[in-house]
Amino acid sequence: MKNETKRDVFEKALREWDDLVHSCGLQGEEAHGGCEFDPILIKYKKDYDAALPDDLPVIPKEVDEHIRWCKGEGGVGNVSDAMDYTHGDVSAWLYDENNSDTFALAWLDGYTVEEEK
Repeated sequence: MKNETKRDVFEKALREWDDLVHSCGLQGEEAHGGCEFDPILIKYKKDYDAALPDDLPVIPKEVDEHIRWCKGEGGVGNVSDAMDYTHGDVSAWLYDENNSDTFALAWLDGYTVEEEK
């Protein structure tokens, strides 16, 4: 069994769409080196590249503020230092609840902030 990435599945869907358009004779200006649907497919590829990954970690607002401070005005520069500089609620969340992997993923890949209760 092949392990496909979401990118692989997306690219496959675009290829199949392109094949369908051409098989139905809907390619329009194909004879001149392009298809009228090419700009749409290119837009989808750009949108996909710009989109956030699926399954981003969900973190509390305090942790979001800490990450933004560390990457901005705090300027600690790396995830290890950011974890060392935690205090209060952020430290409790990070260490008491064993969320170090979640913190590291949020730092590297992005995150969503949990909704306030």
